[in-house]
Amino acid sequence: MADARIRQQIAFLAAQMMYQRLETEYFTAKRKAAKQLGVEYRYKPGDLPSNKEIRDQIQAMARMHEGEKRLGKLRDMRIEALRMMRKLARFRPRLIGSVWTGHVRRGSDIDLHVFTDSVALVTNLLDELALPYEVEHKRIVKYNEERVFTHVHVEERYRFELTVYPEDKAHYAFKSSITGQAIERASIAELEAFLKAEDPDIDLDSEVEHVEDHIDRFEVYRLLLQPLEGVKQNPKFHPEGDALYHSLQVFELAREERGYDEEFLLAALLHDVGKAIDSSDHVEAALQALEGTITPRTETLIAHHMDALAYQNGTLGGRKSARLRELEDFDDLMLLRQLDQRGRVPGADVCELAEALDYIRELAAEDEED
Repeated sequence: MADARIRQQIAFLAAQMMYQRLETEYFTAKRKAAKQLGVEYRYKPGDLPSNKEIRDQIQAMARMHEGEKRLGKLRDMRIEALRMMRKLARFRPRLIGSVWTGHVRRGSDIDLHVFTDSVALVTNLLDELALPYEVEHKRIVKYNEERVFTHVHVEERYRFELTVYPEDKAHYAFKSSITGQAIERASIAELEAFLKAEDPDIDLDSEVEHVEDHIDRFEVYRLLLQPLEGVKQNPKFHPEGDALYHSLQVFELAREERGYDEEFLLAALLHDVGKAIDSSDHVEAALQALEGTITPRTETLIAHHMDALAYQNGTLGGRKSARLRELEDFDDLMLLRQLDQRGRVPGADVCELAEALDYIRELAAEDEED
């Protein structure tokens, strides 16, 4: 397989498989691509294209199909990774996975290896930083041998998965359990060098500081929405169950009706967040908690969604009804009222909270570009 043209064709086919999410491992993609071209890779595996050659092809496909948006997101995620790695510096973090290799997809985590003999040291630091997290112990049985992996999932603007290893594994050459090949990874210094090589004028300290100072409104939404899962509602009016499930139902219905309307979708998703704060006046509680993170239109829809119920039932009163009808967004308000009523179906299919927020976040990003 000395023909460079064949090598390039394998790299292109393998990159296409990975870009289309048909394969996630370089080696498997190379093998399948070689087989499609009738190449006996088993005899000369060294003639297969390198991971870098495939990664370059993936980046080229991304530029062609997605323009600069995807590359901007990848750079953003790498800056986020650097910020977190600096916080975790005492645990000698290593960036692995798609954020490092470059083939990120929607909903990708930022994957880090950290090294310590005590998981509590990691969680204590996260507590000090006021970062929300969950610890998962995952058991895997392979070749009749059981191994336990400890993952710490950190929820911020992006999701992080920290895999905790003993300190003596810090210099261990990790290999993929599927391919047997070395896992690509980067230390803090290597990531900084990579980012500077891509953009010699970049000021990494300034970039990280900007991220620190930036208040992510979607993180505010997540922190307000998550507690709704523990808010049990009167089954007479809400037979579907908890308030988060209801909110996600209303969001799904809103996405069907107005999938392009960020402000309306946010009102649908956030209209009941106050129920986890003050059940006696959940509307005012929601407005106070969301202050500064929503537009006036979204605020109006949330502020009057209970008035819309009274209006619909004929109990609002003449003057208030007249003022409600004068609202510029009256029709949207009554649509939200309908969806609020329809979003009470036991067992209805809904997306995960993270998916709902990602969907609206992407709408917001598109609007910013326009």
